[in-house]
Amino acid sequence: MGWTSKFKRLFGAEEAKPAADEAVADEQAAEEQSAELSPKSEPSSEQPSDQSTQVEPQPEEESQSAEEPKPLEESQSVEENPPVAESSSEAEALVEPEPEPEPEPEPEPEPEPEPEPEPEPEPEPEPEPEPEPTPEPEPVASAEQPKSGWFDRIKKGLGRTKANLTDGLANLFLGAKEIDDDLLEEIETQLLLADIGVEATTEIIENLTDRVARKQLGDAEALYQALQQELAGLLSEHSGALQVDSSKQPYVILMVGVNGVGKTTTIGKLAKRFQAEGKSVMLAAGDTFRAAAVEQLEVWGERNNVPVVAQHTGADSASVIYDAVQSAKAKGVDVVIADTAGRLQNKAHLMTELEKVVRVTRKLDDTAPHEVMLVLDAGTGQNALSQAALFTDAVGVTGITLTKLDGTAKGGVIFAIAKQLDLPIRFIGVGEQIDDLRPFDADEFIQALFARD
Repeated sequence: MGWTSKFKRLFGAEEAKPAADEAVADEQAAEEQSAELSPKSEPSSEQPSDQSTQVEPQPEEESQSAEEPKPLEESQSVEENPPVAESSSEAEALVEPEPEPEPEPEPEPEPEPEPEPEPEPEPEPEPEPEPEPTPEPEPVASAEQPKSGWFDRIKKGLGRTKANLTDGLANLFLGAKEIDDDLLEEIETQLLLADIGVEATTEIIENLTDRVARKQLGDAEALYQALQQELAGLLSEHSGALQVDSSKQPYVILMVGVNGVGKTTTIGKLAKRFQAEGKSVMLAAGDTFRAAAVEQLEVWGERNNVPVVAQHTGADSASVIYDAVQSAKAKGVDVVIADTAGRLQNKAHLMTELEKVVRVTRKLDDTAPHEVMLVLDAGTGQNALSQAALFTDAVGVTGITLTKLDGTAKGGVIFAIAKQLDLPIRFIGVGEQIDDLRPFDADEFIQALFARD
């Protein structure tokens, strides 16, 4: 066999042979070389070669783990100095036992696919609601129902004043059969405690004493009825609803009063009332000193769908009201209700600013404002009298709105206002609802105040 065959036997195979195969291959090569040199000994030398060639090649896994073939120089040195031929038994002894093939790693079991979730059952369709039966139309309310509803509200609103004034008076007359000076004194004390005022109380007691002296009152029950008449007469002289003069266009109402009496809320309720009467209304946000006042008035304007003339906080109040009156004239608006900054009656410079509002408004209409409405909180008691006196001196108050009668026991101040101020009481408020502001009716007020439960 030539060198090419030898080289192929050593390196030509793609798969590397283990060390035992290399030893057998070297021995076979040595025998072939000696056979070429000594042709006579060919039969004996080929036998081990035949045996050695019967060694089967190892599997691919074993060949990869075997040693790599030796370099070319080592193989050439072996060829140049061939070893002496050994017997077949010795060759077999040189063959190492084949290593057991490593077991192939078992493939990891593929994860079982998760079962698909069962589809949720479709919800059963809800049964369509049965149409509600059409309610029968309510009967048209009679003319007496609104009055009784308002009477109940005013009676409830005057609950605290009633407990302070009329219930106390009723207890005085309970069991009394004769009229004497002690009874009259107790009546006087009860009237003063109810904030009716000194002047009004003095006048009432004098009139009652005179009637007793003239034998017009025979017993305590007659005296109690006479007391109610005196109180009603005191209020009836100053009960006057606001009448809007349609010849004045616009009819300007200037709202004045100290902080916290409810001016802005009263404006919103008045606007709703005038709208119900078929009049167009415009509001003027003249309270520019309080940031929330403008926003509050705008809310009332949106609620009643009424335009509001306003400027930024701190603007000149007289300028705002002037713009509102001018705009109302151009648009033919019936009523302008102007808010003003709440001010203390003892602050001279603030009262001077209010006088400026009146002067500026009269540049557009020399008769404006046509109504200067003073808003008083009934809870202030006798302090309301001093407020009314100073506002009247400054801008000439023409009407009174008494608010928050439902939250005080000092509602008797209304008699003091009527007696001392000689001003008409336009409206009273006995609640927060928009319908809880009503024109003042003296007879209705007395009936609610002295009504027996």
